[in-house]
Amino acid sequence: MNAVTALIKRNVKLFFKDKGMFFSSLITPIILLVLYATFLSGIYKDSFYASLPEGMEISERLISGLAAGQLFASLLAVSSVTVAFCANFLVVQDKVTGARKDMLVSPVNPARLSVAYYLSAAISSLIICFAAVAVSFVYVAAVGWYLSFADVLLIILDVFILVMFGTALSSVINYFLTTQGQISAVGTVISAGYGFICGAYMPIYSFGEGLRNAVMFLPGTYGTSLLRNHAMRGALSSLETEGVPAAAINALKDGVDINLYFFGSSVEPWVMYPVLCASVALFAGIFILINKFSKAKK
Repeated sequence: MNAVTALIKRNVKLFFKDKGMFFSSLITPIILLVLYATFLSGIYKDSFYASLPEGMEISERLISGLAAGQLFASLLAVSSVTVAFCANFLVVQDKVTGARKDMLVSPVNPARLSVAYYLSAAISSLIICFAAVAVSFVYVAAVGWYLSFADVLLIILDVFILVMFGTALSSVINYFLTTQGQISAVGTVISAGYGFICGAYMPIYSFGEGLRNAVMFLPGTYGTSLLRNHAMRGALSSLETEGVPAAAINALKDGVDINLYFFGSSVEPWVMYPVLCASVALFAGIFILINKFSKAKK
């Protein structure tokens, strides 16, 4: 256990000292925060105003709080996974530099080495993502705070589960990478593509029916929906208090993917957690089996 702890400390320190990996992991949350706050915030507000019944007057702060909830939920949904991929690139870097081979020559058990890589990637990712959560809460407090204490705790839980999912998924994919070029290619694809398929960049509701049904098989879709549910719930409740009809609020929930439909059937939030947790267990299990059979083969 001491060996695993030492390796985890070594990997976490290397990640934060390696400016390339560290800043690569920060690119997605920083770009998204600037993009959303600068350009998309106004678009979100206009769409919310347009969805309200004609003639209703709602405070600017409430609409801003609603837009901020969608904004930072989208940011965290993407960053929780993309940052985990960047943190897990350390295992590939060690292959490139030969450090992994040197460690395997030492008395370090290969299984413990894999566990150390997995846990250190999760720890590094959680540090960055929880920092992003803190920045997001400051932003929401500045424009319109409607989060309850329960919502805050649930958002933290959502980010934790998504980071675990991202770490498990990236551990499986990164196991097969062996060069710096492959790191760059996978990092680019994940950073550019994941936000679309999980519904963070563009709501799934706006997709065609076939694509909408297809992405419902992807665990990240449910993570985005959970974050939006908890980030926007307080503001939506305030809209209801202001007298906005339930039908209009439900249509708004559909439009931002708070309500999800699996082939026409509504998916309740409590169902999304088992889906995400099962996905974490699945990919973690695959990672364990890959390492086990690889060791047996060697």
